[in-house]
Amino acid sequence: MPTLATARWLPWLTLLLMLLPALAFAAPGAPGTPLPDVNVGRIGGQPVSLPLQTLLLMTAITLIPSMLLVLTAFTRIIVVLALLRQALGTGQTPSNQVLLGLALFLTAMIMLPTWDKAWSAGMAPYLDGQIDFQTAWTLTTQPLRGFMLAQIRETDLMTFAGIAGHGTYASPDAVPFPVLVASFVTSELKTAFEIGFLIFIPFVIIDLVVASVLMSMGMMMLSPMLVSAPFKILLFVLVDGWVLTVGTLAASFNPA
Repeated sequence: MPTLATARWLPWLTLLLMLLPALAFAAPGAPGTPLPDVNVGRIGGQPVSLPLQTLLLMTAITLIPSMLLVLTAFTRIIVVLALLRQALGTGQTPSNQVLLGLALFLTAMIMLPTWDKAWSAGMAPYLDGQIDFQTAWTLTTQPLRGFMLAQIRETDLMTFAGIAGHGTYASPDAVPFPVLVASFVTSELKTAFEIGFLIFIPFVIIDLVVASVLMSMGMMMLSPMLVSAPFKILLFVLVDGWVLTVGTLAASFNPA
């Protein structure tokens, strides 16, 4: 049992024990773990802490797949390849993974000159410390804007300019980036469906011929798709369809 004197000093002893770590850290020359150095960047003239820089970087990384879809030749290529598979009537052959891989590598081949210009004009000088970030961003995006503007139809551009409440633009550099991206995507989809329409025509003719022959022979219970599928595959192989499709896709893009 604590005595009365011990009970009177117990709260003070407890408070002293709680303050010892803080006193030891604040004492000059006392050993302790120093605070980590925090590097601070600047965006728009305002300081940005390291955690916020990390958050912005992670956010930018998550946007890379979306940028690949809407800022490159990928949209037109994958839509045409999907329509080609549907026209052949082969179901899921080739698989989605095969079509995506082919579309990715074909996109890289088509976009490589644009990416080279962007790297040599903007990113390489910035990494060498020759220019600041804002100048590097402008020089890096100029080749990409040129590629996108070369594929855009004027009607699409004017449509989205009207939606944004803008009139005509004095120069290509005056086109806002959201208007540019929206016009580019719709133009790519329209071009992809035009190419897909031309691909569908010979396969539809084969389906019509096979269906007419089966009807004339009284084989109404036999599926025309089942009979026409081998003939469509044979036609596609004889004309070297994959090379013809890939070559047409690559040649359909206007140079920047």
